[in-house]
Amino acid sequence: MILSRKFVSVFTLLLFCLSSLSCGYSTSSLLPGNLKTIYIEPIKNSIDYTAEGARNLYIPLLEVKVRNAIVNRFLLDGNLKIVEQEKADLVLKAELLSYNSDELRVSDENTVDEYRITITISMELFDVPKKEVRWREASFSGGETYNVAGSLAKSEETARKEATEDLARRVVERTIEDW
Repeated sequence: MILSRKFVSVFTLLLFCLSSLSCGYSTSSLLPGNLKTIYIEPIKNSIDYTAEGARNLYIPLLEVKVRNAIVNRFLLDGNLKIVEQEKADLVLKAELLSYNSDELRVSDENTVDEYRITITISMELFDVPKKEVRWREASFSGGETYNVAGSLAKSEETARKEATEDLARRVVERTIEDW
């Protein structure tokens, strides 16, 4: 009986210790402590709107809106300070590759009820002190679905803004969490 109580006590203590070592969510950066500032370059728009068979749509100043959303998300996150290029520890370079609005659901009357907007960029994060690229993403997307009718309806413009914000959130997570 005494042996079983000791076993249960040791087992409980061991379980507690292991659970305290488990993974958990953190709001702090996983980047090295010396990396505190970032510069986000103006985004180049490389969407080929004239490609045959392509469904890429032209959205005026989309590259500016994407960059602004990324900057705002870094400001909200607070782990890296936005600075001019000369003062930056990190430089984020991005290129706008595509903007697509695809049909998701069509009604029996052959009208589109739901769309999915996807914004895709390529990007790289340059480590200034080490003079090397930390990571590259050839195709990185954010998106949003939207209904055109009914109680969940929203405009394409609203969905585009939300897709841009989703992309920005993903960019910041990719940078801060360094996965």
